[in-house]
Amino acid sequence: MKNILLFGAGKSATVLIHYLLSEAESNNWMITVADANLDLILEKTNAHPKSKAVLSDINDEQKRNELISSADIVISMMPPALHILIAKDCIKFSKSLLTASYIDENLKSMDAEIKEKGLIFLCEMGLDPGIDHMSAMELIHSINEKGGQITSFKSHCGGLVAPESDDNPWHYKISWNPRNVVLAGKAGAIYLEEGTTIEKKYEDLFKNAETVSFSDDKNSYKFGYYPNRNSLPYIDLYQLKDVQTFVRTTLRYPEFMDGWNNIIELNLTDETPSYQSDEKTLMSFFKDHFQKQNFNDWLDKKLSVPFSESAKILEEIEQMDLSQNKMDKTNLLTEKMEVANLLLKQLYFLGMDDNKTIINKGFCSPADVLQFALEKKLALQKNDKDMVVMLHEIEYKLNNEMHKVKSSLVVKGEDALNTAMAKTVGLPLGIAAKLILNGEIKLTGLHIPIMKEIYTPVLKELKKQQIEFYEVHDGE
Repeated sequence: MKNILLFGAGKSATVLIHYLLSEAESNNWMITVADANLDLILEKTNAHPKSKAVLSDINDEQKRNELISSADIVISMMPPALHILIAKDCIKFSKSLLTASYIDENLKSMDAEIKEKGLIFLCEMGLDPGIDHMSAMELIHSINEKGGQITSFKSHCGGLVAPESDDNPWHYKISWNPRNVVLAGKAGAIYLEEGTTIEKKYEDLFKNAETVSFSDDKNSYKFGYYPNRNSLPYIDLYQLKDVQTFVRTTLRYPEFMDGWNNIIELNLTDETPSYQSDEKTLMSFFKDHFQKQNFNDWLDKKLSVPFSESAKILEEIEQMDLSQNKMDKTNLLTEKMEVANLLLKQLYFLGMDDNKTIINKGFCSPADVLQFALEKKLALQKNDKDMVVMLHEIEYKLNNEMHKVKSSLVVKGEDALNTAMAKTVGLPLGIAAKLILNGEIKLTGLHIPIMKEIYTPVLKELKKQQIEFYEVHDGE
């Protein structure tokens, strides 16, 4: 019997655990799940005879060594900074390792050792990164094999709320790590656009956000997006040396983009501890914080008209004869009022007028309070559905003619536990573990899933799980 060891039983591990347990009997596996929350493990393994729940502190070296030494393969769903602890033990005990996180410098330094021991460390094996790599490389290789030369590559991905569960002014609910939502984009972004390297600071990422539209066989969609981290290293990884545009982005509904830009301008993502939050309500925090940010002046500047006067001015204009010039002014002011209305609705929704919810996070930062507010106000409710959307836009030259292809993926969750995010992050890891244990992936060393040996069998298995892309070529 082979033992699969999984560290972490959080939000994104739910479907992974269910998949491994569904395959355990036929493959003669035991699934050991280790987490600091035993109840969480038991909730997800549900006393399955092929499961073993282990209460474990990842920093307990003795316990960690005991678990890893008795495993046949290890999957880490821990925060990225903790992968190194598990990776070192995996090398020590000659165990292969899978993660959904980006490869960092610590792991890169282990590549020679991993190869020497005949192991595979497969990283970036989730959704984004993960499914994005595999689906993109399948497209890229198919175009290359036809003799096409790719000139533009845009890849978009987002964890969103499904339309049927979209009931708040943010048009967003949290289906993954809330801290990552708060800190998203902080590093800024670097990408290639028409041959020019573009660098954007965090403060500019959400301003005047671009939008993208596409259709599949069921629906039409429109989203805003912002560039994601540093796209440039993936140009070489994807072997697109002639590309003129290359960018990887995160998708959100357009209203979220505008709202988050306001959050940044109001310094609500500041990580500097500056508030004593014990016994403090959300309303009290927002009042204190916005006073420091000169909120009224900021809002007046946002509207180009003092907000306190906007309603009165609009009423006066409406009572006048509307010449074309006055109509233009009316339209402009109406637009400003709509912006202010959405802005205030979003802030009120986060708790600007909530005098009941107590923060109790000790001495903390605005970002800490923002995370608390998001967890309280934007949580997926029990029967809510989330939605994962991915879109690749590729332009290429073939036989002296330009062509375009859009390849899209839309996956909806079942409820707040069995989310689309958990499905698309967890299933690639589970499938890869099965393929490695069964000898169908024979690679050794440190990898991300950009080779056919990995992406072909994984994507084939994902299709069986209803994770399949829809392609539209040129004018189709």
